Amino acid sequence: MEEWNFDTLTLAAFYYHPSLDVARAQLHVAQANVKTAGGRPNPTLTVTPGYDVSALSGVNPWFPAVNFDIPIETAGKRAKRISVAEHLSESARLNIATAAWLVRSGVRSSLLNYVAVRRRAALLKEQVAAQEQIVKLLDQKAQVGEIAGSELTISRVALSKTRLDLTEAQRQSVEARVNLAEAIGVSVKALDEVEVLFDLKTEPEAAKHLTSDDIQQQALLGRTDILGALAEYAAAEATLRLEIAKQYPDVHLNPGYQFDQGEHKWSLGISVDLPVFNRNQGPIAEAVARREEAAARFNELQAKVLAEIDRTVEVFRVSESNSATLQSLSGDQEKQRASVEAQFKAGAVERLDFLNAQLESAVSQLVLLDGQVKLQQAVGALEDAVQRPLDAATVPPPATFNPRQNSSLPDEPKETKP
Repeated sequence: MEEWNFDTLTLAAFYYHPSLDVARAQLHVAQANVKTAGGRPNPTLTVTPGYDVSALSGVNPWFPAVNFDIPIETAGKRAKRISVAEHLSESARLNIATAAWLVRSGVRSSLLNYVAVRRRAALLKEQVAAQEQIVKLLDQKAQVGEIAGSELTISRVALSKTRLDLTEAQRQSVEARVNLAEAIGVSVKALDEVEVLFDLKTEPEAAKHLTSDDIQQQALLGRTDILGALAEYAAAEATLRLEIAKQYPDVHLNPGYQFDQGEHKWSLGISVDLPVFNRNQGPIAEAVARREEAAARFNELQAKVLAEIDRTVEVFRVSESNSATLQSLSGDQEKQRASVEAQFKAGAVERLDFLNAQLESAVSQLVLLDGQVKLQQAVGALEDAVQRPLDAATVPPPATFNPRQNSSLPDEPKETKP
């Protein structure tokens, strides 16, 4: 069976997950809007045939006329339209990286949950096996009157509870497998020939030395959702400039030609809209409001990111300390189990004492597992706060390329400031 770790599963998700296809399609729409914004208005041709019913004999009664309307945009409106579309295209481009990171985060969370529930089920199986042997020995002792029946009942109740926990863990394992397949974007059957791996004991060394200030600087300068919000603000600012430019009317050149009773007549007209009753105040006010909304959204996102960073750093510190404590307790429990096992082999203790030591060791392993899972969840939350892997070996998310097509990597997205 082929073994796949977090990196290979993430690459598979980049290939198969449909959300990235949606983000790429949105980018293609935004890039097409740039072309649309750069389009120039077409001239208009008007043909007006005329006929003089009272024309004198021998004189051509027809007097056809041809007129052109050539619009000329003023105040740089075309360049401003292009600027709006380019900023929105940049936002869509950054959204691909944001979507890729969300895919990576989903794969990590689902993989961690899947490995954790499988490990929990394995430990519960060991616990059930030890408890079954304990109940069997206690039953023998109860039959000969060495222990009270209540002590046997307590052990049987504990065994039934552990069996229920094992059944629930097995159910969660099936559900976690489905969630992992969904996070990758494949069917559950695609994972049948794959053994997924995730080391719960690993911890990025870089995470131990990060402070809130370090993470805040990295997040505010590198998170693609923040850069995307800046691009949206820049688009709102460009839209306002475009609406202000629309106060200045466009010029229309109207050259014309008329053939009038054998005579060729040429004319040239110029027309403009007179901004007397309307100077585009409404659209300008709307653009100002949208710019304020974009600024408010950016401030909201920034505040949310800063609060998220403070929370994840503190949670990581507590989880790291708790995991170290549990690791130490588990080590002591394992030493105790090994000591009882040695005494049992030497005939110094009964089999029941040895089974109880095994049971206590399995319980401590379950507690340690919970601590390791919480620490890994804290590491994942810390990475999500920065939107970058804390482990340099982890594959970073792609920018805008489609791995299903033969294309080269695009340039890195440029930072946009309002």
